[in-house]
Amino acid sequence: MGVLALLWGSSFLWIKIALTGLSPIQITLTRTVLGAAVLVALVYWNKQRLPRDRTSWLHLGFAAVFGSAVPFALFALGEQTVDSGVAGVLNATTPLWALGIGLALGTERQRNPARFAGLGLGFAGVLLIFAPWQKAGLASWGALACLAAAASYAVSYAYIGRKVSGRGLTPMQISSTQLVAAAGMTAVVVPVAGLQPVHLSWQPLVAVAILGVFGTGVAFVLNYRVIEDEGATNATMVGYLLPVVSVLLGALFLGEALNLRVVLGMVVVLVGVALTRKQPATAIVPVVAEPVAGSPAGSAAEPVAGKVTTLK
Repeated sequence: MGVLALLWGSSFLWIKIALTGLSPIQITLTRTVLGAAVLVALVYWNKQRLPRDRTSWLHLGFAAVFGSAVPFALFALGEQTVDSGVAGVLNATTPLWALGIGLALGTERQRNPARFAGLGLGFAGVLLIFAPWQKAGLASWGALACLAAAASYAVSYAYIGRKVSGRGLTPMQISSTQLVAAAGMTAVVVPVAGLQPVHLSWQPLVAVAILGVFGTGVAFVLNYRVIEDEGATNATMVGYLLPVVSVLLGALFLGEALNLRVVLGMVVVLVGVALTRKQPATAIVPVVAEPVAGSPAGSAAEPVAGKVTTLK
């Protein structure tokens, strides 16, 4: 889980470095192509295959727009003017957007007061980060692009949950197909918005390679491993570590200032996210259950939770 947090949390650092030689669309294309290559290779290595029916590709193509192509490009676009640490903090608002979308669509059934309080507190943290009441606040187009990217992820999660889950596809098939579709879509956009001059040097090339292979491809593999070993609920805890990693790496390697207001805003956002994940108390009924596969013999069985495809 620590390695996964480091890979995903460092993505914002690699984006920032890659921007010194590549445009946002060029970064997005390279990232999706490399990530897709890793996942497709693993799909066939595990004797699976990409879906062949048109309906699955249409659904996953739509998910690829909001879950990969658009947010990848928006974060790269936003980091042209926003610190990598701030981008990582704004990325942590995705669960808040997901809850808001679920409430708006009527698919979110758990409406306990703690979740509403968390939603309000989370967006209060975003306001604290943006500080629109200050002339030197972060209410810029770059910060708005990062916030829109986080909301885009939430749209993708909601769509996958309603249209893709239950179609018999494994998480690896879903993610690999989504990245293949995102790479194809981004390639179509390159002639329009991605033909800026490339400033070749080893720093941006290494950064975008790490971002694609490790921050996108390998990170997905680790994510599924954590889900299998620890359960889906525990696996989501990695999301609380991402903004901390991005802020610390930005300060250590890019000299980004540790703005006290941004740090406080990050804490408020994470507390809000934690509240939105609070489940209502339920009666405990003793049952006899089999141990979870891969867990020590005799350990308590763990309920199987739905697997959510996450793209960071």
